[in-house]
Amino acid sequence: MTASEQFLYRYLNNASPTGFEASGQQIWLDYVKPLVDDYFTDAYGTAVGVINPGSSYKVVIEAHADEISWFVNYITPEGYLYVVRNGGSDHMIAPSMRVNIHTDSKVIDGVFGWPAIHVRDKAKEEAPKVENIFIDVGARSKDEVLEMGIYVGCVVTFKDELTELNGRFYTGRALDNRVGGFMIAEVARLLKEKEVKLPFGLYVVNAVQEEIGLRGAEMIAASIKPNAALITDVCHDTTAPMYNKVVSGDYTAGNGPVLTVGPAVHRKLLDLVIASAAKRDIPYQRSASSRSTGTDTDAFAYSNGGVPSALISLPLKYMHTTVETASKSDIQQVIALMAGFLEDFDPSFDFRYVK
Repeated sequence: MTASEQFLYRYLNNASPTGFEASGQQIWLDYVKPLVDDYFTDAYGTAVGVINPGSSYKVVIEAHADEISWFVNYITPEGYLYVVRNGGSDHMIAPSMRVNIHTDSKVIDGVFGWPAIHVRDKAKEEAPKVENIFIDVGARSKDEVLEMGIYVGCVVTFKDELTELNGRFYTGRALDNRVGGFMIAEVARLLKEKEVKLPFGLYVVNAVQEEIGLRGAEMIAASIKPNAALITDVCHDTTAPMYNKVVSGDYTAGNGPVLTVGPAVHRKLLDLVIASAAKRDIPYQRSASSRSTGTDTDAFAYSNGGVPSALISLPLKYMHTTVETASKSDIQQVIALMAGFLEDFDPSFDFRYVK
């Protein structure tokens, strides 16, 4: 296994829930530090590696570091835990899943329980929802739960690790979007290994708190004040059963990065990205976003009086589950496209639509 793969597995297998990203950010920063000239973090945990920190012209490449999770919200007298979402956690997949409850001193095992099929009334069977899913930690009272170190506000993550499917796909939890953090780190590695001399400052940004409203990106955009930003996140692979391509678009994992058109996406910057893809024969797919992209692209685009921004997405199967699945070839193509764009980009480019 290469050093890059070792980093990928260590980084993806680490839990980094929204608001609690510090351990994952440390893993990411330790990998990136040798690849950049400088680095910094902000008060909420966004980590930034900088190449050419003295340059006045600043380009950002960005991903978000946080994963969806749960918070303990109520402990019953019998010792069961009820939860609320931290980000867009999926209540439908929770029953029978194993979880980690993160306390101040240790991680405690738990399971999302569910009544046996034998005792459920098939005529009026209740579906899982946030109000009725619950966690069993092997306790028989609230006092026992509290003695274990569990309290209201403890964060809960699904217990799952990165594996492969058919040698062509990675599958696991939190590919949304720590695989993006991996990709931007690999861009920095490629630039370092190829000894590319960029004529601008490059800010490799791994932002926190995207899953609850692009908050980390908002903060770091205001701090960096970039001249242009290239964001990577995930989008839906819509080839699997139960997806509606008319509504969600037609995207296939394995067919290359997805490039988005939308109000927040600066058309001239997107054209430059497309030109870099064509120059290197990198395949890509097209996407259209109504109103907003729903990614950190929006936060950067509408910051600081307007920052030309574009989005490169990785097609992902089964988003916000524990078996998020992405193509290895797509990952490498996103890395190659971002690195190629940075090699091609001229900071004297005029982004104005009207002159």
